[in-house]
Amino acid sequence: MIVFYILALLSEIAGTIGGFGSSVFFVPLASFFFEPKVVLGLTAFFHVFSNLAKLIMFRKFIDKKIFLLFGLPSVIGVIIGGLLATQMSFYYAELIMGIFLVSFSFYFLKNPDVQFEASKKNAITGGTTAGFLAGLIGTGGAIRGAAMAAFNLEKNFFGGTSAAIDMGVDFSRSVIYWADGFINSSHLWYLPGLIMVSFLGSWIGKLLLNKISQIYFRKIVLILVGIIGIVSITKFIL
Repeated sequence: MIVFYILALLSEIAGTIGGFGSSVFFVPLASFFFEPKVVLGLTAFFHVFSNLAKLIMFRKFIDKKIFLLFGLPSVIGVIIGGLLATQMSFYYAELIMGIFLVSFSFYFLKNPDVQFEASKKNAITGGTTAGFLAGLIGTGGAIRGAAMAAFNLEKNFFGGTSAAIDMGVDFSRSVIYWADGFINSSHLWYLPGLIMVSFLGSWIGKLLLNKISQIYFRKIVLILVGIIGIVSITKFIL
């Protein structure tokens, strides 16, 4: 359990810096400790407290327009994905997402001047897709982070706006997972440790974020997205 909480802390730090939340690392790592449904349940509750910590720290850095463009579609997507997760399991979903993320990261690192158009259509599509995957397999923030990168938000606004969007996503799926018994009272004793990890990791991540220049921020986000993809593919193969 010490190893589990250390990995959760590192996931939270990386998620705070990247701006797409800890679940992209936490889900594949937690899968080595718990069965899939428990992982989804713990991740959702862990993220709720993680987002609360970030909203406190980044409360002055939320772009309301981007929040609405990504947030509402994300909530709709996560409800659909969460309900599907209670009924079925898409065996290749994690592999497909991993391949997409590695390809996306490699392409944009190699072609730094290329980016998505900062349009309403791309925002809605990215938000819906990210929410759907979050509900279905537990993580979709990297896809939303990739789509949000097109809007070139200042790093603090990137983190604050992502946290606000995630709060709606994670609260919605927490309700669905709890109602369907993904976690029960026997798992609740993990939550106090995860709450402490979420606040500590968010705090450390914000300190590190303040030391990173805006020039390198986009590269760091893309590198983290690529690492997430590699972890997802490795998890599927193993």
